[in-house]
Amino acid sequence: MGKLVEIKTKPTSSSVEEFIEALSDEQKRKDSFIILDLMKKATKEQPEMWGASMIGFGHVRYKSEATGREVDWFRIGFSPRKANLSLHLGGQIKPHAEALLKLGKHKTGAGCIYINKLADIDLEVLTGIINASATIK
Repeated sequence: MGKLVEIKTKPTSSSVEEFIEALSDEQKRKDSFIILDLMKKATKEQPEMWGASMIGFGHVRYKSEATGREVDWFRIGFSPRKANLSLHLGGQIKPHAEALLKLGKHKTGAGCIYINKLADIDLEVLTGIINASATIK
């Protein structure tokens, strides 16, 4: 067993709905409620605020293959950031390579998909990616 690392970003008791309602960008609010619903359905879990701006579903302990360190985190989640909507898919982008070709306008990072707005992408493809990510262990 690796060493469990304590991280600063942890679940809070803040309201997810109040956080989304407080977003100044109306389109980000609407898109965030849609993503919230998609992730609730996929995980069958209730969302939690992680830190001040991340919304997570489920709990999982990730282990770094490189260092052996372990960290407690959410299974999947998202953050409606100023620049884009950041979807965190449990560090798993490669299994979605084929679907990402059909998704529409997006960027990817280490385990994340970045989209500007849901109108830029195919919502059915995103739903499939979210559903698949919720089941990856």
